Amino acid sequence: MGIAPLLPGRLGFGTAPLGNMFRAIPDDEARATVEAAWDHGIRYFDTAPFYGAGLAETRLGEVLAGKPRDSYVLSTKVGRVILDEHETDTPDFGEKGGLFEHGNPNKIVHEWTADATERSIEDSLKRLGTDRLDIVWVHDIAQDFHGDQWLQKFEEARTGAFRVLTRLRDEGVIRAWGLGVNKTEPIELTLALDEPRPDGFLLAGRYTLLDHDHALQRLLPAAREQGVDMVVGGPYSSGILAGGTHFEYQEAPAEIVERVGRLKSLADKHGVSIKAAALQFSLAHPATAAVIPGATRPSRIAEDTAALGEEIPEAFWTELRAANLVSPAAPLPHGA
Repeated sequence: MGIAPLLPGRLGFGTAPLGNMFRAIPDDEARATVEAAWDHGIRYFDTAPFYGAGLAETRLGEVLAGKPRDSYVLSTKVGRVILDEHETDTPDFGEKGGLFEHGNPNKIVHEWTADATERSIEDSLKRLGTDRLDIVWVHDIAQDFHGDQWLQKFEEARTGAFRVLTRLRDEGVIRAWGLGVNKTEPIELTLALDEPRPDGFLLAGRYTLLDHDHALQRLLPAAREQGVDMVVGGPYSSGILAGGTHFEYQEAPAEIVERVGRLKSLADKHGVSIKAAALQFSLAHPATAAVIPGATRPSRIAEDTAALGEEIPEAFWTELRAANLVSPAAPLPHGA
């Protein structure tokens, strides 16, 4: 079936920030942000147990509990089981250290076995206050969290989570599954397998205005060949393309700040918002089914929906290409 037919639009809402990513967000602000997404017509919501050790799922579920279940699409992830006990040591999040230091204090177990997958789904259903999930992503079996051990984690997921999710999809318990990662290699490896067959992938941060060369080389051509859809997460590259200071979940290095400055100068010249350019670039690839930027303020949702509909002149894209600010292989809006 693929992912695209399940999605109610090309703009979804990523809830990682609701897990108190980078800062402690008041509950009322988090609730207002989800309500704003709903009011602006967004009907696809993505979350994960990892986001604040269950905090994002709980906050999202509290708002969606008041909405008709058949009116929206919901995805979460497996690979992290949230325990009732509190963490006493500094959690090891690989390259993403400190990302959710303001989240719930619960201990997180990183595991992709069959048993852990089923428990993770059960726990997510409780936190979300719902009776079913539409899409389940296998979360973070990649180098950024596991370094040289990532292939072992991938194998654990292949023989555990992949098989459980395939069965649940075949039984009609879930509608689709795939990988949700920040690196291209696990998806490339999955596409090369004879079985199982996922429906699509959530690729975060690897198909943006600032980082897309690697995805264009092998991953996206293979996805197109196999008819597999991509959901693009992190289209603003952790915020640097939306006026923030983070790139790859860290303070942006000087070369990235300089590149963003060049992008913004070109956008200003053509009267284009950088957010619109970022969203519409990610959506221009034919393998992209949707983008799911995150937000923690209602005003950001209004900006995202406006950016999606903003008219961007073809001359902007042409000049962007001429300035070598995008790959020659990247599809651009208007065919520029």
